[in-house]
Amino acid sequence: METDTMAHTPVNHPLRPLYRGLAFLVGAYLVVFGVLGLIQTSGESFTGPSGERVLGQGSNLLWSIIALIVGAIVIAAAALGRNLDVEANKYLGWALLVFGSYELATNRTDANFFGFTMSTVVVTYLVGLALILASLYGKIAPQSQAGAPRQVREGRTA
Repeated sequence: METDTMAHTPVNHPLRPLYRGLAFLVGAYLVVFGVLGLIQTSGESFTGPSGERVLGQGSNLLWSIIALIVGAIVIAAAALGRNLDVEANKYLGWALLVFGSYELATNRTDANFFGFTMSTVVVTYLVGLALILASLYGKIAPQSQAGAPRQVREGRTA
C-alpha cells in the first residue's frame, strides 16, 4: 500500500465530481483569460506592465501564455482523472499562489514581469486556492485501500 504524505485527506469523497467540476471551471477560466489576453496584448511587449486589462485584470503576453498553458493542463487533468487531476491541481494551485505572492511583492516596481494589477493578484490567489481545494477532495482509491469507513456511534461520527 502506498504511503501518503497527507493520509488525513478524504479518499473517495462523495462530492468528488463537484470538486473535479470546480477544477474544470477554473481551467476553463484560465484558458479564456489566456486567449483573450493573447488577443489583446499581441502587439505589446512580452514582459512588464502593458496597460491592457483582460476580464478586469492586468496582463501582458507572458502572463497570458502562462495562464493558457496552466488552464489547458488543468482541463486535461480534470478530463483524465485517475488521481492525475489531484496531483496537477495541487502543484499548479501552489504554483499560482507563488506567482501571486511574487507579483504582490513586486506590483508597483520594474520587477512586475507578468503585468499584474492588484485585481490580478486577488484572482490568482482565488484560482490557486480553488485548485488546492479540489486536490484535497478529489482523490480516489479502491475501496480496499480507502481506509477504515467512518463509524457512527451515539448519533455522531467517530
